[in-house]
Amino acid sequence: MSTSYNHLAGRSVERLAALSDGIFAVAMTLLVLDLRVPARASVHSQRELSGVLVALAPQLLVYMMSFLTLGIVWVGQQTQLNHLARSDRDLTWIHIAFLFAVTIMPFSTRLLGEFTAYRVALLAYWANILLLGLALYASWGCATRRGLVKDDMPAEAPRAICRRIVIAQSLYAFGALLCLFDTCWSIAFIVLVQLNYAVAPRLRRRG
Repeated sequence: MSTSYNHLAGRSVERLAALSDGIFAVAMTLLVLDLRVPARASVHSQRELSGVLVALAPQLLVYMMSFLTLGIVWVGQQTQLNHLARSDRDLTWIHIAFLFAVTIMPFSTRLLGEFTAYRVALLAYWANILLLGLALYASWGCATRRGLVKDDMPAEAPRAICRRIVIAQSLYAFGALLCLFDTCWSIAFIVLVQLNYAVAPRLRRRG
């Protein structure tokens, strides 16, 4: 009995994790390349340098926001991969689509950093986050439906993973809606959501 190529392709979780780590590392590094040190010829005093740094504050904030975004989704993807016994061709391509969204993040970050006050730039940035979330949700659904997860996975894990993605994306969507009033509100809310996901669980464990 012959075996088709599609049944053989993309089965290594380890190779998928290695590819993901490499792309995340590059994307997170590219984010900082848009933060330019002021030209020496344009600064003649400490006051001028302080003014230039203050003017860079929006770009620094967007950079931090994007770094947190990539950190959060990297943890989310690694959580899924850690529960996989194996992969298959379809799941691998879903993760490749997810990595495509990761590679766009430096572009959407620069767009928002340059046009912080524009709703279109904020919505484009949110669309990037939405694409990341949809890909993660689709990958987990594919893995559980096809029985690619480990047998010893905790019974509550599938629901917990899906719930986290849905809640996070709902909060990001609400943050995006705030741009109807002011894009700065959207950015501030999204940063607070990210800080909650990055810091709050650790604080609760200490309490």
